[in-house]
Amino acid sequence: MSALSLRDVHKSYGKIQALNGLDLEIPKGVVCGLIGPNGAGKTTTFGVVGGYVRADSGSVSLLGEGPFDPAIHRGRVALLPQDCELNPHMPVRQSLEFLARLQGMGRKAAVADTDRVLELVDLRDRSKMRIRQLSHGMRRRVSVAQAFLGSPELVLLDEPTAGLDPDQVKRLRSLFVSQNKNCTLVISSHVLAELEQSCDYVVRMDAGRCVRAGAMDQVTERRGMVRVQIQGELQDAAQLLTAFAPKVQGDELILRCPVGVGPEELNAQILPILLAAGVKLLQIRTGQSLEAALLK
Repeated sequence: MSALSLRDVHKSYGKIQALNGLDLEIPKGVVCGLIGPNGAGKTTTFGVVGGYVRADSGSVSLLGEGPFDPAIHRGRVALLPQDCELNPHMPVRQSLEFLARLQGMGRKAAVADTDRVLELVDLRDRSKMRIRQLSHGMRRRVSVAQAFLGSPELVLLDEPTAGLDPDQVKRLRSLFVSQNKNCTLVISSHVLAELEQSCDYVVRMDAGRCVRAGAMDQVTERRGMVRVQIQGELQDAAQLLTAFAPKVQGDELILRCPVGVGPEELNAQILPILLAAGVKLLQIRTGQSLEAALLK
């Protein structure tokens, strides 16, 4: 069963067509990166999934149980909008406990779960501060914390790390990966390098449609390609590896893994050949970056 399924979804704002027959399916249990240029329809997609934007036509199913319905999905589906703003006058703890109670938790459960999510985003020491007293990064982390209250099975995060410093981004990335054991995450972001490190599935949108979707390993060819960078003449190195059909591309040798052979096995075969010939290796990498894969 898919965590999220959209079929032939259309949505227009006047003459602007935000979603144009969107077909999208995200498997359960993945961390999915949702990417695409500005205006691709990502935020509208989140709105349709979350139930606060009404599609003109098409079908939506969350967790195999139809479109968003508070009676069915309350506490099971969580959404962090891009411009989420919590009440600036409420203390952090009070705000999170209030949101937990809205999910139907009792007081003790709300207190305990607030402790849990504050620990996840490393903000227990700021729990008594009012939202307005926090830095932008801390306010964003509180917003992320509210998305993980309860035990959501599907969490949608729209630009969750926007405006955060590299250390905070790294912490949240670790959080997203760790929560993958408990739920399906869909993360919309323009920072492809960040998604490449945290996601195992990727969906690319453009002009209101899904134009590519698949496992991250498949899209970036991590299991099917080895890239070798050396100091010296590439063609000379290529002559040593003719049995592996090398291709010179830029400043690298590209080797494709034969069927049934992984990159670790290919490396074990080519390294002795190159080292025995005195080739100076600079770098060996698997696959290509997400950015390069999508541009191609």
